[in-house]
Amino acid sequence: MTSPIIAPAKERVIIFDTTLRDGEQCPGATMTFEEKLAVAALLDEMGVDVIEAGYPAASNGDFDAVAEIARRTKRAVVAGLARTAANDIDRAGGAVKGAQRPRIHTFVSTSPVHMKYKLQKSADEVLEMSVASVTRARNLVDDVEWSAEDGTRTEIDYLCRCVEAVIKAGATTINIPDTVGYSTPDEYRALFRTVRERVPNSDKAVFSVHCHNDLGMAVANSLAGVEGGARQIECTINGIGERAGNAALEEIVMALRVRGDVLPYESGIDATMLTRASRMVSGATSFPVQYNKAIVGRNAFAHESGIHQDGMLKHTQTYEIMEPKSVGVTKTSLVLGKHSGRAAFRARLEEMGHQLSDNQLQDVFTRFKELADRKKQVYDEDIEALVDENFAHLHDRIRLLSLTVIAGTRGPQRATVRLDIDGRQATEEADGNGPVDAVFNAIKALVPHEAVFELYQVQAVTVGTDAQAEVSVRLAAGDRSVTGRGADPDTLVASARAYLGALNKLIAGGARIHAQHAAE
Repeated sequence: MTSPIIAPAKERVIIFDTTLRDGEQCPGATMTFEEKLAVAALLDEMGVDVIEAGYPAASNGDFDAVAEIARRTKRAVVAGLARTAANDIDRAGGAVKGAQRPRIHTFVSTSPVHMKYKLQKSADEVLEMSVASVTRARNLVDDVEWSAEDGTRTEIDYLCRCVEAVIKAGATTINIPDTVGYSTPDEYRALFRTVRERVPNSDKAVFSVHCHNDLGMAVANSLAGVEGGARQIECTINGIGERAGNAALEEIVMALRVRGDVLPYESGIDATMLTRASRMVSGATSFPVQYNKAIVGRNAFAHESGIHQDGMLKHTQTYEIMEPKSVGVTKTSLVLGKHSGRAAFRARLEEMGHQLSDNQLQDVFTRFKELADRKKQVYDEDIEALVDENFAHLHDRIRLLSLTVIAGTRGPQRATVRLDIDGRQATEEADGNGPVDAVFNAIKALVPHEAVFELYQVQAVTVGTDAQAEVSVRLAAGDRSVTGRGADPDTLVASARAYLGALNKLIAGGARIHAQHAAE
């Protein structure tokens, strides 16, 4: 067995990324098997210390994804989540056993409200469950993390009892999460100081923070926990996660780097890959990044105000506390047009952090030329949308071939849709209450399903009346909710692609969807 990860001596903070586990629990953020592998590979490349690859007991698909990530990961610790149940522990151990550095992460609720209403267990029973789960996990791997779910609402005396007991049982990392985003920085900092001071064997484990963003304090709380003695931060790319999400990895990393004067800690993350990681996760989950998102948002390094522009022209530090290139962003948007060649296009993609295969490059370049014929200017954001969509639909079984819509004040609105379904082509016409409804009705006639619409959202990728529309469609089938995204200057085409993207994700997840009509 390999030795567990330990906190480095030079105030190094361990970055634990849970995008593939906690992040994927975000409604509609489900990723395909291939997307999970791609995200995990990038996390490993950029220097993430621990990759929580999933929850192996949740499904065979989750188990397989964790196992494959464990086999492929070259540097990072690979963790599998498990409840205290013996089957969960064993499944997690089986999934991560192929990793060079495996970890089992087991958790149990410790707050009074969780123990009473969720677990319906006494405090003594939960303590016994905690020790048993850590002991069982430690027999499978040397690196075991124990988490006190809802730790910030747990009685301090009981929390200390649990922490002392699980460290004695072999836990090497102790996570005290702010599961519901309830704590404040001062409280969270004091919590870690108190537990570490009161637990006699606290020096034998690394303490970890895991903060949710329900009150918008996830990053601030995480950094406060580090000041209180924690040396592992659990976070996600773009801050995705359940409810209001988790602490954002990119914000944590850059806060440590930019404010090293008051936060004397460091991470091993290659910050120049942050924007690339953000865009990959956004594309895989079909979750757009808000424009004013710190570090990786479209406007993070944009200056429109005349006063700001004047200051920037005189000295960039007047309004920028970090260089765009430090997070993988170029200073300006390069305008490409219909006369641009493949070499220039590839060079621009590489500058933006994208390494595409020849086939992928051809697909994106073809769509770029089509877009350039329809738009006066093609911006970096347009190119990002093309790459994201190509990545998101790389393994689609259903593809849009053509779309014609009749719309206007005199109804009915009518759409004719032609699809490629597993290599067969089929066409359908349908009316609707508006052109979008007609398009969706035609698609549903070709691909019948029982999925329920949860979201239809349209936003512009860039400025101008010829801007690409970026459409998000969320569908729910059973207990699964997925989001598809499409981009095109024609909003109806983008809508069709987004709808098909969601359907393809449902199919990839095992939903029963049957295509109609014989091949033409």
